[in-house]
Amino acid sequence: MHDEQDNIQQEAKTEPVIRGWKRLLNYQSIVRQIPFFLFLTALAVLYIYNGHYADKTIRNINKTTKEVKELQYEYKTVKSEVMFRSQQSELVKAVEPLGLKEITTTPVMLKDSVSN
Repeated sequence: MHDEQDNIQQEAKTEPVIRGWKRLLNYQSIVRQIPFFLFLTALAVLYIYNGHYADKTIRNINKTTKEVKELQYEYKTVKSEVMFRSQQSELVKAVEPLGLKEITTTPVMLKDSVSN
């Protein structure tokens, strides 16, 4: 007898829960929830777009960083080449085919006799 009363009480407790779900799943309540579902859909689309945009931005940053490193290497190479070619011994070798020679005598200083 006691078991029958427990079963009746449990059924009485589950009936309102089932009725509550049925009440939430009828046509009118679903139609009232459409704006909320649309809002959730818009948030999901925005979340996906934000993820793709972040990935694209990271790829662009990595690409730009790689280009900057390559340009730094090129700058250092060109700078060292210019420093090497601007040395006196390299300049002499470069202008020798033109017939120019390095001065071996000391320069003569001219004095203005009018200012004395």
